[in-house]
Amino acid sequence: QQCTPGDTKTKNPQQSKPLSRNGAVPGEPVKTDKNSRRGNWGNQIEFILTSVGYAVGLGNVWRFPYLCYRNGGGAFMFPYFIMLVFCGIPLFFLELSFGQFASQGCLGVWRISPMFKGVGYGMMVVSTYIGIYYNVVICIAFYYFFSSMTNLLPWTYCNNPWNTPTCNGVVTPTGINNTLANVTRSLVTGAAEVAVEVVNKTKRTSPSEEYWKHYVLKISDDIGNFGEVRLPILGCLAVSWVVVFLCLIRGVKSSGKVVYFTATFPYVVLTILFIRGITLEGAVTGIKYYLTPQWHKILDAKVWGDAASQIFYSLGCAWGGLITMASYNKFHNNCYRDSIIISITNCATSVYAGFVIFSILGFMAHHLNVDVSEVADHGPGLAFVAYPEALTLLPISPLWSLLFFFMLILLGLGTQFCLLETLVTAIVDEIGTDWIIRNKTVVTGGVAIVGFLLGVPLTTQAGIYWLLLMDNYAASFSLVIISCIMCICIMYVYGHKKYFKDVEMMLGFPPPIFFRVCWRFVSPIIISFILIFTVIQYKPITYNDYVYPGWSLAIGFLMAMSSVTCIPIYALYKISKSEGTTFLERLKNSCKADIKWGPALSEHRIGHYAAPVSEAEVEVRPLKEELKEKEDEKRDEISLTIQGSNGSTAHNTTPSA
Repeated sequence: QQCTPGDTKTKNPQQSKPLSRNGAVPGEPVKTDKNSRRGNWGNQIEFILTSVGYAVGLGNVWRFPYLCYRNGGGAFMFPYFIMLVFCGIPLFFLELSFGQFASQGCLGVWRISPMFKGVGYGMMVVSTYIGIYYNVVICIAFYYFFSSMTNLLPWTYCNNPWNTPTCNGVVTPTGINNTLANVTRSLVTGAAEVAVEVVNKTKRTSPSEEYWKHYVLKISDDIGNFGEVRLPILGCLAVSWVVVFLCLIRGVKSSGKVVYFTATFPYVVLTILFIRGITLEGAVTGIKYYLTPQWHKILDAKVWGDAASQIFYSLGCAWGGLITMASYNKFHNNCYRDSIIISITNCATSVYAGFVIFSILGFMAHHLNVDVSEVADHGPGLAFVAYPEALTLLPISPLWSLLFFFMLILLGLGTQFCLLETLVTAIVDEIGTDWIIRNKTVVTGGVAIVGFLLGVPLTTQAGIYWLLLMDNYAASFSLVIISCIMCICIMYVYGHKKYFKDVEMMLGFPPPIFFRVCWRFVSPIIISFILIFTVIQYKPITYNDYVYPGWSLAIGFLMAMSSVTCIPIYALYKISKSEGTTFLERLKNSCKADIKWGPALSEHRIGHYAAPVSEAEVEVRPLKEELKEKEDEKRDEISLTIQGSNGSTAHNTTPSA
């Protein structure tokens, strides 16, 4: 049996201690903060590590450095940190407090204003898209991990069947393998200036790039030309989904233990690669390119749009994952502190990974005598081209390759855990029956199987085109729209004063004024303008020299809009089902907070949350009827002790200070 707030006090009224505003005895631990029906984190470290693992993902390695060099090197830092301070951290805190207060996933929290439940469905759609292609990237990391179990990395030299005449490696081969290189150098040396110019204009490809394109992907010439399914990648995709399922087989209880390793080990490998990277010739040039701002690019709205998108993408805002992870916190956990720690850790990791990447890019550029911006591929290719090539320079390169790709796998899994848990939690909370709560593992397995099947097209020869299409459209401006509407709903529809009081009831102190201003004004205004500028300066995506056809871009827009259109569609549905004779009455009723909105446990439902909701309407711990009656009597006794012997207070079921 778990006690109620009244049990923390002695039976002697003379020895009673006053309760704080959140219902806890000052100076004593809260003993009634566990949700035994739904579950909680084993301890607070598990939540922080899981959130760090969720936020720090593959994007910190291959997305942030890529956005940096594409958007003006160090100049990108300015809009990035502006977005972090005024949008990222405030929204991170908002989502954590939102989920923790209601102890519900991304669907259940919208009891706060049922008409906006479409925002929760939009978050589910976004998490579904990302979860599908994200695990494909993880499976490619698995493929490289298994390929590294050899004495010589297969992308070291240019003497493989899949290599082309333009291949030029950073490691100089010996013997007969060097014949082609010697002949090429002889031709260049003896040729006229015109011939030299032709050679300089020829695009150089590295052995790692050719291994990536011609062997791993066997990339087709068009997004519509699917070709064959790459069976090795398909097998690795199955492995990655099985691993994710096993780690989530008991929900947060099992994943909370796994993150002790998955969230910490990547920093060890990053540090090793950083030390090796800065010792390479030309590394300083790459770091200068990383840090030196090209200020003229700040005037480009796309730079600001990329900064906002990267903040949302990296911190995981609007995915629904933050709300889900926070929903397993204890009610009085200090999520304000957690949001600061996790956000700063995530962004510091992005910057740190950028040093690791650019030190190696600088070395590559020095070796090839080209500009830093010319030596890296787009998107995931940065992690599977630039890094693998650099690894061939390290002593015992297969060992470092195993470590590096194991790090990528762990980074990806940390995010994938939360993506899958977001979908599973939303489904379980929405149905809410005892059977589905007991059989949550079945739901997890079902979602994993569907995710695997939907990821099969991405393992074909055209898979990389679809992966990049989903990456550019599924998690871009739609995240900005969802976050903006969430802010507007909580601050203006539900009411900022009520929400500030909710946070104060939960944390014991109101949110700082900076966050109150950002939630109400700054964040919605900034991301609204970013959205407008991003739409105005939109440019179709490309992959190297390949230009996406119009029909594929239309599919990309449909993916992006599919998450956003959930909001008005559900709003119209809810209005039509609401009570009222006129449209305005229905609209008003559909916006009102549901009677079940508020803390999940009955002992936390104090103040205006206490009276209207019965025990059966709230998620409470299963107790016997006679125990409930005894607890009610204790609450009555405590209420009398605190408020006096007025007869009216004897009927209050929850004490209030």
